Amino acid sequence: MKRILSFVILLLFFSTIVIGKDFQVTSPDGKIKASVSIDKEIWYSVQFENISVIEPSLISFTFKQAPPLGKNMEVLSDKKSSFDEIWKPVLKRFENIRNNYNSLWLELKEEKFPQRLINLEFRVFNDGVAFRTEFPEQFKSHEYVITDELTNFNFEKNHTCWAVNYGSYTTSQEVEFFKRKIGEITPEMVIGLPMTVKVDEKCYAAITEADIENYAGMYLKSSKISNSFSLTTALSPRKGQPENGDKVVFKTPHKTPWRVIMIGDAPGKLVESEIVQNVNDPCEIVEPSWVKPGVSAWDHWWSGEVKMEQSVIYEYIDLASSMGWPYMLIDWQWYGQFNQPDADIKKVAPQLNMPEILAYAKSKNVKCWLWMYNTDVFRFDFNEACALYEKWGIAGIKIDFMDSDDQEMVNWYQKVVKTAAKYHLMVDFHGAFKPDGWRRTYPNLVTREGVLGNEYNKWSLRITPEHMCTLPFTRMLAGPMDYTPGGFLNRNPDKFQNGTPAQVQGTRSNTLSQFVIYDSPYMVACDHPKNYYGRVGEDFLKKVKSVWDDTKVLNGAISEFITMARRSGNTWFVGSMTNSFARELEIKLDFLDEGNYKMTSFSDTEKTKENAEIAEQNETLVKKGDTIKIKMAPGGGFAAWMEPLK
Repeated sequence: MKRILSFVILLLFFSTIVIGKDFQVTSPDGKIKASVSIDKEIWYSVQFENISVIEPSLISFTFKQAPPLGKNMEVLSDKKSSFDEIWKPVLKRFENIRNNYNSLWLELKEEKFPQRLINLEFRVFNDGVAFRTEFPEQFKSHEYVITDELTNFNFEKNHTCWAVNYGSYTTSQEVEFFKRKIGEITPEMVIGLPMTVKVDEKCYAAITEADIENYAGMYLKSSKISNSFSLTTALSPRKGQPENGDKVVFKTPHKTPWRVIMIGDAPGKLVESEIVQNVNDPCEIVEPSWVKPGVSAWDHWWSGEVKMEQSVIYEYIDLASSMGWPYMLIDWQWYGQFNQPDADIKKVAPQLNMPEILAYAKSKNVKCWLWMYNTDVFRFDFNEACALYEKWGIAGIKIDFMDSDDQEMVNWYQKVVKTAAKYHLMVDFHGAFKPDGWRRTYPNLVTREGVLGNEYNKWSLRITPEHMCTLPFTRMLAGPMDYTPGGFLNRNPDKFQNGTPAQVQGTRSNTLSQFVIYDSPYMVACDHPKNYYGRVGEDFLKKVKSVWDDTKVLNGAISEFITMARRSGNTWFVGSMTNSFARELEIKLDFLDEGNYKMTSFSDTEKTKENAEIAEQNETLVKKGDTIKIKMAPGGGFAAWMEPLK
C-alpha cells in the first residue's frame, strides 16, 4: 500500500501522464496544461483552466537536399522532471525571480531512413509554456540547411490579437501593434513578435521566442489549415536568400530557440511574467558588478539643432550631473563620418578632444557612452577598440542600424556582446530586433530599441496615446525597450506639430509615467537641457530609477490604459497612462508596507486639457490600504513616488 501511495504522489508531483504516445505536463499550480501527441506527426496543444489556448498544432521542419522531418516518429524515451530555483537578476524588475516549472523530455527517431533523431522539451510554468527542438549529435559530417521551421499555432476561434506587420524580414522593428482579428492576418503579412491574443475574458496569451543562438529570428505567417485560425513560424532568410530560401545552416548538435507562449488571466499578468528570461542560461559573466544601470542624457539631433561640438557635449554632461544621472550618451559623428570605407571607431573627430571631455565628465561624476554604426564595428579591430574604450573609462556602446535578425546577424549580436563584456562595456542595440531574454546570460546587454519610439514624434503622427498604451502589453513583453522617453514639449493632439525642437503627444504627467511603466535598465532621456531645468517634473526625473526590486501591474487594458507600481529599496513609484480618452481610476495602495508614506505626485488638471505641459505637483500622506483617485486628461497620465516616514 505504501509503494502504491508513493507512486501516486510521485505521479501527481510530476503532473505527467503517459498514455501510449500521448503525453501531458501541467504547470506547478495545475492551471496550464501542455499535451503532446506523437503519431504519424508531432502535435501539441495548450490549455489554461480548461480554456483552449492552442489547439492541436504541428511541429516539423523542411530542409534543403534532405527529406522533411517530423513525420513517422517513434518515441525512444520520455523523461519527466520538475525544477524550482530562486535567482537574482542583474538587470532587475524583481529583486528575486522564481524559475519553477514541470518539464517533459521526448527522445524521437524517424521510423524509416534516414532515421534522424530529435529531442523535444516542453517546460510548463505558472505563467506559460516554452518548448524547443534539439538535433542531437548525428551524421557529424553532414551540414543541414533548414528552409522552414513549421511550428504551428492553431487557435480555436477568430480571437482578437495585437499584431505588428513588418511586411519584410529586413526591418528595424519600429512599427505599431495594431488590434485585429487572427483571421484578418493575410499571407502577405510578416507578423513580428510578441503577438498578444485575447483568448477569453479571463485568458490572455502572447507568442514570442527566447534564447536565440546560431539561429534565425522568428516571425508568424498566416496558415489557413481547414479554414482554422492558424499561424505558422516564418524564419528570417539568410543574407542574399529569398523568402523561400535558406534559413539556418548547422551541424549537429544544434537546437532551436524556445517557442514561448505567455499566459495569464489578465493582460497585466503577461507584463509581470519572467518566462522569457527563465528559459535562458544563468549569467556567464563571472563578476557582473560593473554592469550599472541608470538614466542617461543624450546629445541627439532629436532634441534640437544639436551639433557634434565639445561645448554641446559639456552641456549634456552638465544636465546628467544636475539631474543625478550617471550617464551621458555621445551620439553619431563623434568619430566623423560613419559607414564609410575609412570610418574608424578608434579615431576621434578633429573638433573633439576626448581626453578633455572624459576628464570633464569624471569631474561631474558622469560616465559616457559612445554611438557607432554597425558596419564600422568590425571594420578594423573591435577588440582593440573596446580595450581603448575601457582605458578611456567609457561605460557602454550604442550600436545602430542592423535592421535584421537572420542567422548571421544573430551571431554578430552575440559576438559584439561577448567582446564588450571582456572589456567591461555595456551594450545598447538600436535598429535592432526584439529581446530574447539573453540579458540574463550576458547582463551587459542592458537594453535595445526594436520599438516605434519617441523619436518618431520628430516627423510623424504615429506616437499616439493608443500606441503608448499598447507597448507594455506587446513589445515590452519580450524585454527592455529603449523608447527614449522624457520629451517635455508636451502637446495636446490638436496642437501637436512635427519639427525641431521635437514635441511629444501626451501630457507632462504621461511623460513622467513612462519612466515607471517602460522597462529599460539603461533609460535614455531624450530632451534638451533647457526643457528640463526649472520645469514641473524635474524633481521626478531626479528621483526615478531604471531598475526595480518589485513590479506590480495594478490595472490595465491593452491600448486603453495601464497603471504600474515599482519598488526601489523602500520607495515606491507609481505610473499611470491613458489613451486619447479622459479617464478616472481608483488605485488601492495595498502594496505598501505598514506605516505612513509621503507621496509626491504629478497629475493632470483641467488646465492640462488646454496646455499639456501643465501638471500639478502635490505632497500628501498615504498609508497601506488607502485608495487614491487618479484623473487623467486625454493622452494623460499620473506619476508619483512614495517614501516611508521615519
